[in-house]
Amino acid sequence: MSMTRPDAIPIGRSGEPALQIARRCAQEAGRIALDRFRQPHEITVKGRGDLLTEADLAVERFLHRAIAEEFPGHGMLSEETAADAATDGWVWIVDPIDGTRNFVAGIPFFCVNIALCHNGEPAVAVTYDPVHDDAFWAEREGGTWLNGQPVRASNVNTVAASVLGIDLGYHDERGRAILQLAHQLFPGVQSLRVPGSAALGLAYAACGRYDLFLHHYLYPWDIAAAILLVREAGGTITNHIGSTVGVTSRTVLAGAPAAHADFLQWQADNEANLSLPDEE
Repeated sequence: MSMTRPDAIPIGRSGEPALQIARRCAQEAGRIALDRFRQPHEITVKGRGDLLTEADLAVERFLHRAIAEEFPGHGMLSEETAADAATDGWVWIVDPIDGTRNFVAGIPFFCVNIALCHNGEPAVAVTYDPVHDDAFWAEREGGTWLNGQPVRASNVNTVAASVLGIDLGYHDERGRAILQLAHQLFPGVQSLRVPGSAALGLAYAACGRYDLFLHHYLYPWDIAAAILLVREAGGTITNHIGSTVGVTSRTVLAGAPAAHADFLQWQADNEANLSLPDEE
């Protein structure tokens, strides 16, 4: 008699696996967002640089409805309408449009982010960039895939040889700290990139487009999918000081294992000149 582990990845009511449902939902959500891209928007300002559009809400409503139809007993944690939900049990963590500031400005770099977690541990992850039709996905113990091809994190050994992605987030002090760090580091890195979408930047770290990605102010919907994408791609993902990362972690450092270790050493050697966030 076969035994099923208590946290076996569930099947939807349609009989489809969770990963297949997440991929289908992400693509449809991306289509909804893309239909509204570079169109007039009703914009609500949540904070400096932190915007909400009717497109965010339309995508989120679709995802809530589509996922609830397949998994009526699962929880939902999402940026716009369920940001305070619990993470116990099976929970879908969703960002309808990560990179809304880019989206509003007409900059073609944003994504739909979906993760299915069990007690805070990601089991399924999908990050979908509808502009470039790039679909990143992973399932626990199943590797990381980009558009149907397996991908791996970078094998770069040093920070000096790395393309480093950074983002500033919506915390002014931590954003300034990232810029200060970049100032101290440069030119001891190949190049710096500020994508404006943490979730997509982390997906780039998972597939090796970025060698490293650093952020000091994240939310669960930014990081949940990335934890699985990076790990399944053979990358290293921790918080900014190298400790274990989780869906509620505020900071992240992800990418090539050797370059990750080299960055932590550089950071420790230069700590006196940096304004690092408090340990989580």
